[in-house]
Parts: sequence; structure tokens; C-alpha cells
Amino acid sequence: MSAKPTILVTRQFPKAVMQRLRENYTLIDNPDDHDLSPDELISNATKAEAILCDPTNHFSKAVIDQLPSNIGLITTFSVGYDHIDAAAANEKGIKLGNTPDVLTDATADIALLCMLGASRLAYKAAQALRGGKWGRWSSTDFLGFHMSGKKLAIIGMGRIGQAVARRAIGFDMQIHYHNRRPVMAGGLEEAIYHTELESLLPNASYLSLNCPLTPQTHHLINENTIKLLPENAVIVNTARGAVIDDNALIPALQSGRVAAAGLDVFENEPNFDKRYLDLENVFLLPHIGSATYETRDAMGFKCCDNLDAYFAGEDIPNPITA
Repeated sequence: MSAKPTILVTRQFPKAVMQRLRENYTLIDNPDDHDLSPDELISNATKAEAILCDPTNHFSKAVIDQLPSNIGLITTFSVGYDHIDAAAANEKGIKLGNTPDVLTDATADIALLCMLGASRLAYKAAQALRGGKWGRWSSTDFLGFHMSGKKLAIIGMGRIGQAVARRAIGFDMQIHYHNRRPVMAGGLEEAIYHTELESLLPNASYLSLNCPLTPQTHHLINENTIKLLPENAVIVNTARGAVIDDNALIPALQSGRVAAAGLDVFENEPNFDKRYLDLENVFLLPHIGSATYETRDAMGFKCCDNLDAYFAGEDIPNPITA
């Protein structure tokens, strides 16, 4: 019987995923689940043939260039792959895989939770209740905004953006969006397509960010684009933290130029900008967009499928084609 292939597993993944991995592979794993340094990633890869990582592991060009030649595949426990220098991997002949399609619903649900939590000042209200500061009902306490009937602008109309739009239609919201191309199916035929942000943003009573992080979308929400939003706009981000320039959004929230924000992702997370903690008009979550048992298992199994196909000499089913 031939020996099992050896893979570097950089984090502890869900129990069912780890069980499947152990059945089929010899693991170089990370039992205490600490953040592996670049040097650890490189040294631990020495005896491996493939790597299973997640977005907390950063495979820069410098790291990829130092990976041993025996590494033929990196598969990431995520859809986004901005933590991997795809060009450097391609140049080195390393295949890349990710986990598309399985976290759409979970992430879209969190986008709506952030939207509701922000617009109805859920953090401020919950904090008052839990802190014993809720004395009596008042007609002027905890006033937020209706979502129903408002305009929702979506940046990035991929699978998640479309799922957010379909949920928002249930709130009788009018959908506007900016994307590389129009979407003309899936119940979204009446959504209004904008080729430019300058046209989209004035319609963004609510703004949902669902785009990938690229050089073009880095700090896409900045001082200039915030000026294009209508008064009392609510911004929701379940994409990547660096799509927002914190130094532009936080002053806008402090001044009331932006009414509220719902954020599940942050630049430099988990070391996010602590100024957000002082704002009562911000609904904050610790990057839980895909955090359901069903979704996290499905993501891990996508990674396993990539590994299985690679070691069988077949095309991986979930390739990153950057």
C-alpha cells in the first residue's frame, strides 16, 4: 500500500474536515492553532506536497519564492485569496484552489443582519439593556431608520451580492448595483445597473460592499466616495476590511455624515481600528460571515476535494484562475 501524501495544514479546521484529512493524508498540522509566521510556513512545508491554509496565513511573493519545489498546490479555506500572491504562485508553478459557492447564503444573511443592526441601532439598544441603563420606554430612545422601501446600492454583484439583493427585495428595497457587467436573471431583472460609482452612490441610502479586494477596490470607500452618498446613508461591509478607508469612515460616522455602519470585516483584522468601539452607531461583528456549522464543513470539504483531485492527477474542481 502506497504512503499517504503529506500536506501542511496551517490551522485547526472543523472536526469533520480534520477527520477526512487524517483518513487520506499524513498531516503536518498546527495543534495549538497559533498564527504561523512566514518562517514557520516555509520550514513546515519542507516535507509536504501541498498546503491547506486560511486567510490568516499570508503567502507573499517572498514566502512563495522560498517554498520548496515539492509544494504543488495551495488550497485556501476561503473564497477570497488576497492573502496569496497568485502571480508569484503561478510563476512558481503552484496550483491554487479556494471554496466558492458554499458560503453565499451564510454571508448574505450576515449582510442583512449588519444592515438591520446598523439601521436600528441594535448595539446601542442592547448595550443599554445589558448595562442596566434601560429605565422606561420612551418615544425618542433608540431611533433608527426604516429599511423598507429604501434604495440599496450594492458594489459587487457576484453570488453573494445577488443573494443580498434577493433578501433585500423582501424588504421592498429598490436595488441599484455596480458590477463589471449587468445581471439579468435570478429575479433581479428590475435591479438598476450603474456602470460608474459616481452614478451609483447618490442612490445608496444603504450601501452593501460585496466586492473582492483588489488594487482597484482597496479603500474604495474613502473621503471622496463618502461625499457622494446621500444624507443618513448606512454602510455595510461583509467583503474585505480594506475596501474601506477607516480614516475616512470613522470621522463620517462621528460627524453623522454617515448615519450608521454594520461591519463584519476590518482592515488588519483582528487588529482593527479601536475607534469603532467608541461609536454607538456602528454594529460590529468579528468576521462571522461564513460561521455556520454547515458552511464551514462545506468549505473544508471543498478544500479536501481540491486535494483529492490534485493527488489523483486530475484538474482541481475549485481552481483560482487569477
